[in-house]
Amino acid sequence: MATTITTLASGALCTVVILLVSLQGSLTGATDVITATQPLYGQQKLVSQGGKFALGFHQPGGGSDKWYIAIWYNKVQKVAPVWIANRETPISDPAPSVLTIWTDGNLVLLNKSRSIVWSSNTPTTAGASNTTIVAVLLNSGNLVLAYASNTSNTIWQSFDHATDTQLPGMKFGRNKLTGVSDRQVSWRNSTDPSPGIFSVVMDPRVAGQYLFVWNNSRPYFTPGKFNPQTGAFSGIPQMAVMSQAGSIYSYEYVDNDEEEYFLLTLKDDSVFLRTVIDPSGQQKGMVWMEEKQDWMLYFVQPSALCSVYSACGAFSWCAVHDVPMCSCLRGFSTQSPAEWSSGNYTGGCTRTVPLPCSLSGAGTPPSMGKHEEDRFYVIDNVRLPDGPQTAVQAESASHCEAACLSNCSCLAYSYNGTCSLWHGDLMNLQEDPNTGDSIFIRLPASEIPRPKSTRGRTIGVAVGVSTLALGVCLVTLFYLLRRRRTTKRGLHKIDTNLTAFRYKDLQLITKNFSDRLGAGSFGSVFKGVLQDGTAVAIKRLEGVRQGEKQFRAEMSTIGNIHHVNLIRLLGFCAEGEHRLLVYEYMPHGSLDACLFNKVSSDDGVLPWSTRYQIAIGVAKGLTYLHDKCRDRIIHCDIKPHNILLDASFAPKVSDFGLAKLLGRDFSRVITTMRGTIGYLAPEWISGTPITAKADVFSYGMMLFEIISQKRNAEHGKRCMDKFFPIQVVNKIQEGDLQALLDSDLRRDVNLEELQRACMVACWCVQEDESSRPTMGAVVQILEGLLQVNKPPVPRYLEVLAESLDQSVYS
Repeated sequence: MATTITTLASGALCTVVILLVSLQGSLTGATDVITATQPLYGQQKLVSQGGKFALGFHQPGGGSDKWYIAIWYNKVQKVAPVWIANRETPISDPAPSVLTIWTDGNLVLLNKSRSIVWSSNTPTTAGASNTTIVAVLLNSGNLVLAYASNTSNTIWQSFDHATDTQLPGMKFGRNKLTGVSDRQVSWRNSTDPSPGIFSVVMDPRVAGQYLFVWNNSRPYFTPGKFNPQTGAFSGIPQMAVMSQAGSIYSYEYVDNDEEEYFLLTLKDDSVFLRTVIDPSGQQKGMVWMEEKQDWMLYFVQPSALCSVYSACGAFSWCAVHDVPMCSCLRGFSTQSPAEWSSGNYTGGCTRTVPLPCSLSGAGTPPSMGKHEEDRFYVIDNVRLPDGPQTAVQAESASHCEAACLSNCSCLAYSYNGTCSLWHGDLMNLQEDPNTGDSIFIRLPASEIPRPKSTRGRTIGVAVGVSTLALGVCLVTLFYLLRRRRTTKRGLHKIDTNLTAFRYKDLQLITKNFSDRLGAGSFGSVFKGVLQDGTAVAIKRLEGVRQGEKQFRAEMSTIGNIHHVNLIRLLGFCAEGEHRLLVYEYMPHGSLDACLFNKVSSDDGVLPWSTRYQIAIGVAKGLTYLHDKCRDRIIHCDIKPHNILLDASFAPKVSDFGLAKLLGRDFSRVITTMRGTIGYLAPEWISGTPITAKADVFSYGMMLFEIISQKRNAEHGKRCMDKFFPIQVVNKIQEGDLQALLDSDLRRDVNLEELQRACMVACWCVQEDESSRPTMGAVVQILEGLLQVNKPPVPRYLEVLAESLDQSVYS
């Protein structure tokens, strides 16, 4: 709330106003100092002496009437505030407002009515006055109050009052003498800098560790304890690589009798870098890329957004691979649609129809009166939600349900031998196939369709009993005969599409898994031969922890997917801990082998027409997965190794639908596999939700390799000048695409098709996923049905080339 100045005599106030008016416009961008006689007005900005930072009035989002005093990187085109003074008290009009040194020596922000909107609130120091105190913006981004006679004698500094950002040179820690800890607090959303619900603070119980906290009360993540020897937190081991020699920054932990703190230091002062606690609850490290004219993420934690406490708010469902990531539970709707549209889901959801007993105010209603009894709907395979809950004695799930119904405050229950009742907001409800837990959500009867009447069921039973008695013997006989026959063969059919194999029979047809065809992100592949002589490829899955029921359900879904450019699943094994898939056998193996191992022909060259048809076929297969399946399937690991070729070199996409089996561990799996990192879309690294456009990026990287019949980069060589995608970009600008190809590849190339393929590849690897085409559009372009413009230069390729130069890529 603004504080009106009442201590000034009217004459003094007039003098100040006249002085302010007379000085308006006198401040220029060349100064880094604010004094009582040289204030800062709405149309002006303060610039640090080195020109690196600026201070002035800022309007986040540009569309509201809320203005703030902010500090930002002065030479960056995309303004991102690193500190805000009045984040809780914005002003509506910067023109008549002023930032100045007040009579008591404090730095204050006055609005148009000359009320104090914000103050540094520095305790009065002996001898301090508005004539002896100045405010100086340092080239580190630190705004300090100091004596004019000695500006190194700091009275107050913005670095001690961080908002959501840590800058290089800024301490982040805890004063052991006073017990006061620094705290960085997120914005409310991307356009509202008022304090949000997520913060970062030092861990008071563990030295060398900081915590992510929800609502100032609940810790939800820590990167672990800092190890000074490795320069990394225990939960972020890859940080050790980033902190080694050659890095642009170093991270330091200081611990003494008075304080403990972390300090980020830049090794190159020309770099613009910041670390922010985001409105999403994630901490993001960003560096300015001048050539891209944008901020680029170099780390994000926690990487899984669903692990942020209340990331989706109350009564919602969080699924990291869905778009959007958050959705309301059945019977609930968004609390604030405007907040959700801005990407802030923390407000959660609210009931569409209130529970009848909550309207009556009864705590434990003996009956529902004229209202029908509430009902429940079940969500299987979940991580049970946080929130107020109690454990009660119940002999069965039905008794647990009755216990919940008997109390209006009970909103959900779960029974797994123990009955748990939830009485408040359901928070952090997520899919987790590894637990097998189920939760029952309470809704008014009107929200759940009425089941068939008891009378109808009774009639149905009566009719059915007469036929059941007659048919049971026949069914039993049929089952025994079928079981005997299938046991002899070692397999049986399910759903009419897939065959369920026994593990010992797969051992037999693969000669105890002795003929290994290769390995991929999910496990090793072996050749086998069925009793009728049909060759098959058997993938033995690794890291899959789903129960048999859930695994069979996934197999049933995949088994119903049929397309000429998708590998056909013939059957599976889900026996004990064994999880295996049986596919049709592809005689020409993987595209990886045909492109890079020179086995495609006598001279090692796969004809251009074949390579081009492979590119179109893969695009058609992905189009089917993305747009034609009942449930959209994102492959998540498109690369030549996962494209198989039949006897006529027709491509078939393999391993589709398997990412879900590994759940949130999959991103870790594919980023640690040799070679795969060269195909990953940038959103995998940034931690943002994965969409079908991630497959488009991977397809584009693979298309470069189909064009050149070489890997995009080679380990151990400088990639920047050899990185083939960058060569394509340069040749598109020069108009000489044929020069990209070696002489043995030029002889049969179709220049028009080559141009289409190069243009498509460059469009596919744009960093902004909204700029990438859909796979359906890719098919149309490659087939000449859709014209495409010259693509923008994909700036991310330079970053990828540099990262590949530091990693193994095979």
